[in-house]
Amino acid sequence: MKDIHAFLSPPAEMARRHGPHDRIVMSSRVRLARNLRDAVFPGWAKKPERVRVLDLIRPAVESLPEMKDSFSEAMDNLGALDKQILVERHLISREHAAKSAGSGLVFSRDETFCVMINEEDHLRMQALRPGLQLRQVWNAIDHLDSELEKKLDYAFDNELGYLTACPTNLGTAIRVSAMLHLPGLVLAEQINPIIQSVNKLGLAVRGLYGEGTEALGNVFQVSNQMTLGESEATIVERLEKVLSQIIEHEENARQTLMEKKPKMVYNHIGRAYGILANAHSISSKETMNLLSLLRLGVDMELFPGTDRSQVDELFLTTQPAHLQRQVSDKLSAEERDLIRADMLRDRLKSVSRPVVKPRGNGPRPDKSAAV
Repeated sequence: MKDIHAFLSPPAEMARRHGPHDRIVMSSRVRLARNLRDAVFPGWAKKPERVRVLDLIRPAVESLPEMKDSFSEAMDNLGALDKQILVERHLISREHAAKSAGSGLVFSRDETFCVMINEEDHLRMQALRPGLQLRQVWNAIDHLDSELEKKLDYAFDNELGYLTACPTNLGTAIRVSAMLHLPGLVLAEQINPIIQSVNKLGLAVRGLYGEGTEALGNVFQVSNQMTLGESEATIVERLEKVLSQIIEHEENARQTLMEKKPKMVYNHIGRAYGILANAHSISSKETMNLLSLLRLGVDMELFPGTDRSQVDELFLTTQPAHLQRQVSDKLSAEERDLIRADMLRDRLKSVSRPVVKPRGNGPRPDKSAAV
């Protein structure tokens, strides 16, 4: 069995991956659901059937050129902590983390491709890239899917398209999504109207870990809901247009806040820095929300010399499983809060207090004055 931690990219390396519009669009993902023609859906299948399907699919996925030197494992060989780390990296779903015998996963060396075997469907394959790259991830996963279809007999109907365990995924069985950092719209109290508008367009807005989760750190997932009756290209194009509008709204919200309510912005960012750099106990949830404001401050150039990747790395390393991984003993939630605070104080030593930007005409504040 391969050591998953020798295989996964270090958080610092992940944080340095850049893409178009990555100030706001943290990542783009396209996921496809597929099932085998003559096999029972995973939710209804007994263990021997799930194991049979896993043994059929796994070598087919491993043989793909994109999966050369990939990590491949059965879910019952992975510990709970390893599974949670994969969830925190958005490589697998929370549902797949709960799976055991008869389920598996294969993901590529660079973590841009991941295939979950026997989650809700026999195959849940995804391509993931930083920034706004929906067309690129669609082309990448489309090619992988086409190669895999040569090796496996998919369940497909001429009228209904690809057959899936959940009827809402019928048709193309595609889920196109982007993870967006929207602190400007949240601070400007414009996020709810934006979400309502997006919902009216037939798109879903979810939290950090998908359906049923909250938007920790002002991070929202926007994805398509319809999969039947539209081509994949149409779905990708429509989501691209909506995302462009959301990016514009977020940029405008940030600019307007700095023009009309700079003190409010400085107050939020200054307090976030103060707590993160000085706390001795802090929860995962509070950390995410405060790091979001720190990231906004970096984007607004209030922290000269600080790179956004420093904040993005902390977004990952302060989450429970990644934090637990850094210490050998099993930690309680209270112990994690203490270690998390120690890590933050240490990592933020090199980050100076936020600097107030001079405004317009009139008396100019000292550039070195801290918030």
